[in-house]
Amino acid sequence: MKAKIPAADSMLLIAGVDEAGRGPLAGPVCAAAVILDPARPIHGLGDSKKITAKRREALESIIQEHSLAWAVAWASAAEIDEINILQASLLAMTRAVAALDPRPDRVLVDGNRAPGCGCPVETIIGGDALIPAIGAASILAKVARDRLMCQLDLDYPGYGFAVHKGYPTAAHRAALISLGPCPEHRRSFGPVRVLCGV
Repeated sequence: MKAKIPAADSMLLIAGVDEAGRGPLAGPVCAAAVILDPARPIHGLGDSKKITAKRREALESIIQEHSLAWAVAWASAAEIDEINILQASLLAMTRAVAALDPRPDRVLVDGNRAPGCGCPVETIIGGDALIPAIGAASILAKVARDRLMCQLDLDYPGYGFAVHKGYPTAAHRAALISLGPCPEHRRSFGPVRVLCGV
């Protein structure tokens, strides 16, 4: 059942926010923020992990065309190593919200940790499946990050980034042992340290 935004908030600009890429051993974490247009509803929004890649890519352009505002932002692998993955995820979310124009009156975030956004923030566990704006953000973040990892596969051949998107698959771990880490690997993550002695 879809969660409902209270009627008192119906005139507010409400942004949904989600991230992609907390678990991988390589690449940045990506966050997206979306303010949907109530006059232009988008069907099929939800948890990006439960939507096929082809459908996500189709929805990306629809979200971008039909929303009142959307933004994608990043925190790099170096930032992840410096401040940890949780703080880097929150930083990417803050950057995404800051890039919205118009600015939202309220922010709804998937999960249980709130980024600093300069406006009221509500966290919702499983929000990507409950709140359409969060689902839209989930899709934009996932598509943007997957696209970047395919580019990084060209920049750093041999790791298989286009296939596993940086997640710790057996093939990725084997490549790490064989090739060592590239500049996009998160050296603060245990498997990278253990497999590569960094």
